[in-house]
Amino acid sequence: MIKFIAKRILQLILILFAASVLIFCMVRITPSDPVSSMTKGRRISEETREALEKQYYLDRSLPEQYIIWITNALHGDLGDSFEHRQSVNSLIAGRLPTTIQLVIMSAILALVIAIPVGIISAVKMNSVIDRLLSVFTLIFVASPVFLTAIILMLVFALHLQLFPSFGSGSNWVENLRYLFLPSLALGMNMVALISRITRSNMIEQLNSNYATTALAKGIPYWKVVMKHCLKNALIPVITVASIQIGSMIVGAVLVENVFALGGLGDVLIDGVKSADYPVVQGITLMMIVVFLLINLIVDIAYAAIDPRIRLE
Repeated sequence: MIKFIAKRILQLILILFAASVLIFCMVRITPSDPVSSMTKGRRISEETREALEKQYYLDRSLPEQYIIWITNALHGDLGDSFEHRQSVNSLIAGRLPTTIQLVIMSAILALVIAIPVGIISAVKMNSVIDRLLSVFTLIFVASPVFLTAIILMLVFALHLQLFPSFGSGSNWVENLRYLFLPSLALGMNMVALISRITRSNMIEQLNSNYATTALAKGIPYWKVVMKHCLKNALIPVITVASIQIGSMIVGAVLVENVFALGGLGDVLIDGVKSADYPVVQGITLMMIVVFLLINLIVDIAYAAIDPRIRLE
């Protein structure tokens, strides 16, 4: 098991290194001028430009800039924002709670909707209900998260006026109402995937020998479904759900921008527009680290449960 964990951590480090190089290079190929971002487009003297470039190491070669950035990042310093004139760490700390609450609410809503839908589809296999639910889930699989967000906003916020159309509350409790529509928009893609996986696994368990034996003994059908089959069907569902939660962090960027939530997504998109290198690099790197750590935890947990994975 120790060898397995060490191998996974080594792979994570290599992936993270490659991702950091890719992030750095992609940010640098944008045509925007970071100095213009700092000065808000005002005309400045050549001496002032040189001083700003020197302050933020923009006068160094690209390899030198990368080494300075990644060395500081390894020490927990993601640099200073060109536009906001404050550390990227403090920017992330101020916006992260909204993003975390959005992802948690999305995951809870997705699981609460997806698992019952998957169970009903399996129990009513090939029926009209099953086909309708299949169409419902396929629509959300094909729909980009930003399109789902816009449709939900038009229907439930602007037309029915049941929820706020933008912004967030002043505290976590008030945020529940503001974040409901964004959470639903972010979670619907996960609903589609998890419900399909739940359905296929439930059908497999319902057709298994132990389920047939339990029914033959006179155990009520609902008890066989909920107590015996569901427990075994949820093992792969939990694995996929964990990975999907990591992916939600990326999707949250688009949803936050549509609903103007003021989370990390807004800061990241503003950073891309204004060539704010430290902000884009820092937030993107943090998202990748979180995603990789979630995958690592899932791999270790799965290997602990199933020894065959360790052998492979």
